[in-house]
Amino acid sequence: MGMTLIEKILANHSKESVVKPGEIVDIEIDIRAARDFGGANVVKNMQEYNLTIADPKKTFFTFDCNPTGSDQKYAVNQQICRLFARDNGVKVFDINVGIGTHTLIEQGLAYSGITAVTTDSHANILGAVGAFGQGMGDKDIAVAIHKGKLWFKVPKSVKINLNGKRPEGIFAKDIVLGLLNRFGANSLLGYAVEIYGEEVDHLTLDERITISSMATEMGCIIILFTPNEAIMEYAEYRSGKKIDVVRADFDAEYDQVFEMDIEKFVPRVSLPGEPHNTVPVGKAKGVKIDSAFIGSCTNGRMEDFRIVANILKGKKVAPGVVFKIVPATDEIWKECLKEGLLNIFKEAGALVSNAGCAGCAAGQVGQNGVGEVTISTGNRNFPGKQGKGLVYLASPATVTASAIAGCIVPHNEIPELPVTFGTGKAKLKEVGTMLHSGHKTIDKPKRIEGRVWYIPMDNIDTDMIFHNRYLSITEMEEMGQYTFDNLMGYEEFARKAMPGDIVIAHKNFGSGSSRQQAVDCFKALGIQAIVAESYGAIYERNAINAAFPIMTCDTILKLNLKDGDTIRLDFETGKITNISKNISVIGERFSEVQLEIYQNGGLF
Repeated sequence: MGMTLIEKILANHSKESVVKPGEIVDIEIDIRAARDFGGANVVKNMQEYNLTIADPKKTFFTFDCNPTGSDQKYAVNQQICRLFARDNGVKVFDINVGIGTHTLIEQGLAYSGITAVTTDSHANILGAVGAFGQGMGDKDIAVAIHKGKLWFKVPKSVKINLNGKRPEGIFAKDIVLGLLNRFGANSLLGYAVEIYGEEVDHLTLDERITISSMATEMGCIIILFTPNEAIMEYAEYRSGKKIDVVRADFDAEYDQVFEMDIEKFVPRVSLPGEPHNTVPVGKAKGVKIDSAFIGSCTNGRMEDFRIVANILKGKKVAPGVVFKIVPATDEIWKECLKEGLLNIFKEAGALVSNAGCAGCAAGQVGQNGVGEVTISTGNRNFPGKQGKGLVYLASPATVTASAIAGCIVPHNEIPELPVTFGTGKAKLKEVGTMLHSGHKTIDKPKRIEGRVWYIPMDNIDTDMIFHNRYLSITEMEEMGQYTFDNLMGYEEFARKAMPGDIVIAHKNFGSGSSRQQAVDCFKALGIQAIVAESYGAIYERNAINAAFPIMTCDTILKLNLKDGDTIRLDFETGKITNISKNISVIGERFSEVQLEIYQNGGLF
């Protein structure tokens, strides 16, 4: 049997000629990057453990979370990274450049077949050019910078065939929202996804970026495309060298193959709170909005802004609506200026900011307030992610049309007169709503007992665990007090939790961003372990690498748990016992790698 695309890439970067799902291999990392979010913690790890840099030319810092330098804590973290970079000959893509993942493509660093890790949970966006990109925590990144390699568990692969002809008026964002509607947040959890089809072959780079950028919201490791001729020409021009395209073997074995009819896709909008909770735009039509946002790593590309300008030209943003526009990179910003698009935006009454992540980063352009309703091209609308208001997700066309209309409308149904505040015309709707060997092994317990905190919820994301407004905190002892303060019903968790407690949750725990703080906050409180049916892929790595015990068990419901029960976990056998009710189930035991890291006390 041949290999899938991700297996091919991982094998090419390991000592193995063939790799298979479930195998743990050390892989060479071509790009090792850290952002202003997480970068200071990477530097801290490097300095505290006297780690050297394996190859400064493959190491980068990208400042995109706070591109205005407007937050004092971010400014401090950025300067920590700059000083470290100057001392070690490392390239910094500073606050004037744009989103790091886009910059890696733009600079010719990321292309078919390469491997990259960054502190950005959307590093898998590089699947758009057929590269392996993965967001990781600061400890992983420090090891990658130091060793040039990381361990990785080869994931299973699935193939999605999009059959038929793409309907007119269906944009790339509608396609990925359609995929989210079909697969949800966790049915593809931990898989590498490859997408094929006649229409897929014609997708532009910008369109592929939009689709790949929401792999994280689908729970996937990555969404990979095989580059077409145009994308290979772009990559070779940007990199200045000849590149061989990496493809899956014709006889590659996939865990599952899905056939989907692209002709049935319709324009969609994600309802507030869950990116995968999507409906046709028409079902949200008439929802009054306060603001609209174009940008993020999902839809901050040149083609997106041409769509916006084409709809916006000669029109005005509805009275009372704030329309925020943020290009992904400075190069795109300059191209918008060159083509006259910025003038169209400003004449229409939009606000245009410098390039960066914007609304997905606390304190940046795109955040909203309590009671505010926003329609956004971002990739996440988890509670609190873009502020304290409600956020709908949609394509640039739908967002722009809605900004003009003053309420959510399909892109081809802009009314002659906008809906305004206080006119009584707004029909408000409630529409859904490598191991570091420098340490001696510590004799840590392989069986623990503790009091249960049972949180029977799926998809508890990292913003619910440790909100992005606290990301500038680098000292672990300060993190515990903010644990779960953005999870409805558990805002008092940090005050009530006791050392030794064990948290139990359901599917996809820790989905979302790559922030290490979402693990370290539990350690700061003395929480002993977490048990869940499944985890976000990045969160799972971060916890394992921090020697924080996590166990996976898909039969949690059989334990008949309630808050306050006493539970016993056996890391070696996987046995989980509700001592209070004398009920036992078998979960997944620690792998050899997890147990070794646990006994080492972490990667360092």
